Amino acid sequence: MSIKELAEKVSSQFLTRLNKDRPFIIGIDGLSGAGKTTLVKELAQELDNQKYNHTTFHLDDHIVEKNKRYLTGQEEWYEYYYLQWDIECLRINLFEQLHEDSEILSLSFYDKYTDHSSIKQIRLLTNSIVLIEGIFLQRAEWRSYFDFILYLDCPRELRYKRVLNRDSYIGDYQARLNKYKKRYWLGENHYLDKIDPIIKADIVIKG
Repeated sequence: MSIKELAEKVSSQFLTRLNKDRPFIIGIDGLSGAGKTTLVKELAQELDNQKYNHTTFHLDDHIVEKNKRYLTGQEEWYEYYYLQWDIECLRINLFEQLHEDSEILSLSFYDKYTDHSSIKQIRLLTNSIVLIEGIFLQRAEWRSYFDFILYLDCPRELRYKRVLNRDSYIGDYQARLNKYKKRYWLGENHYLDKIDPIIKADIVIKG
């Protein structure tokens, strides 16, 4: 499916939505290295071209400080899946506020360089589309808030190659491999087993 075709699908869903009293909330879900960030950037550009009001949120902007997700006594995959984000805080301050048609959202944004979070206010446009990009979007606490979910399904070998070549901040190649094996990939497997996101998505795009 091309970006134009995807934008047309989104446009159709937006124009025929039942609830016009709040933003139309679209999730771009997928595992690490699937290409979510690229897809949401291209989709946002196409929505711009079609003159739709829209706002994009990247879930990785809203993770918590390291002391809340590392060395907690839990297994690393658990820390990643359950502790990387404040699940309840995002439910209340992002998803609930979107459903209440709040004009301004107050959200915690994480700075990876300082390992600190700060509250920023985001003003939403009226009659708008909200794109939320990130992993684990279809967890039970959040799934019902989305009007439409896209799942980017990318072959495992390609995803693994991308992240191991990309995430140099972790360390050398072996350090990256070790971290992904112990933390990220096990967390992703838990998501696949527990949630089955491909089945629950409204549309699956092959990456």
